[in-house]
Amino acid sequence: MILKYTLLWLPMVLIAIINGIIRDLTYKKYLGDLTAHQVSTLTGMIFFGVYIYIISSKWKVESAGQALAVGFIWLVLTVAFEFLFFHYVAGHPWSLLLDNYNILEGRVWVLILLFITIAPYIAYKIHCRKRE
Repeated sequence: MILKYTLLWLPMVLIAIINGIIRDLTYKKYLGDLTAHQVSTLTGMIFFGVYIYIISSKWKVESAGQALAVGFIWLVLTVAFEFLFFHYVAGHPWSLLLDNYNILEGRVWVLILLFITIAPYIAYKIHCRKRE
C-alpha cells in the first residue's frame, strides 16, 4: 500500500502544475504576485483535497499510522521535488525557493506542505466514520 501511495504522489505534481498555470494565466495579473500565491495555495489545497479523497476512497489505507506514513512520504517527495527540480532543471536560485517558506512575508506555501502531510490521515478518518 505504501508503494502504491508513493506512486499516487506523481499526479499531484500535475495538479500543482495545472494550479500554477491557472494562477499565472488568469488572476495573477489582477491580484499581483503575493495575493495570487496565497489564492493558489488555497486552490491547490482544494484540488489536492479532492484528489486525495478520491484515491483514498478507491485504495484505502489500513491504519492511522499508515496514513501518517503516506503523508510524511508525500511531504519529503514534494520538498525534494521542489528544490531539486526548480533549482537544477528550472534554474531558480536557492534564495527564490527559500522565499516561499517566509510566512512572515505572506508566503503561505508551507500550508500546502502541512495539508498534504495530514490529508491522508484526515481522509482515513473520514472513511472510517463512513464505515460505522
